[in-house]
Amino acid sequence: MFDKLGAVGIVGLILALGGLGVIAYEAPLIAAGVALVLAGLGLAAFAIVRNLLSSLGMGAMV
Repeated sequence: MFDKLGAVGIVGLILALGGLGVIAYEAPLIAAGVALVLAGLGLAAFAIVRNLLSSLGMGAMV
């Protein structure tokens, strides 16, 4: 699974997990945790779409 995500996707997953950890650790940091989760999900989605487009021969579009 990780080889399909690439570097950007792995960073996205790390940010998502870090965000969840921040939310679970301390309630006042909810805003920072949610921001990390959203950034991580966005990066992971970008990596999956980029990989899909490149496998279809449209990698230069992203």
